[in-house]
Amino acid sequence: MNTSVVFTFISKDRPGLVELVSSAIASVGGSWQESRMTQLAGQFAGIGRVNVAGDQRDALISALRALSADGIQVTIDDSANTSDGSAEQHGCQLHILGNDRPGIVREVSRALKDRQINVTELSSNITSAPMSGEALFDAHVKADLPAGCDLDELNDALEEIAEQLSVDIDIERA
Repeated sequence: MNTSVVFTFISKDRPGLVELVSSAIASVGGSWQESRMTQLAGQFAGIGRVNVAGDQRDALISALRALSADGIQVTIDDSANTSDGSAEQHGCQLHILGNDRPGIVREVSRALKDRQINVTELSSNITSAPMSGEALFDAHVKADLPAGCDLDELNDALEEIAEQLSVDIDIERA
């Protein structure tokens, strides 16, 4: 029986980091299932899920932890979760755009939490406005909606936040 292992890692960015991590996984017969990785401010970080034969789980964890010798900090979810995460979810996507200011992520995430909406992915950047060059906050959010979630009510709450913070928030069912 196979088992899933979820891990995160971070290291100073340099060529070969993904190869080091993937070699550790391959050394015990692990199969890379899904991941998200990015470089920010000279650091490279990622989160991944690997399937491995149940009798190789401890060997995989040891191989990943051994990456610390190469300057890669690894954190492992030690719960033995065999779920593949494929349960059908109803979701939504948000796009947030506006002048950069403190509190945008906090206010939107609070509105989602208050409605038991689970954020599954959030990516954000600061870009320059085309004409003025002012800093623009640009974010994309994917979230799972709980059963019975009123999307119209959520949209009303997000419109109120958008007005208070002078940003645009677009929502659509995924």
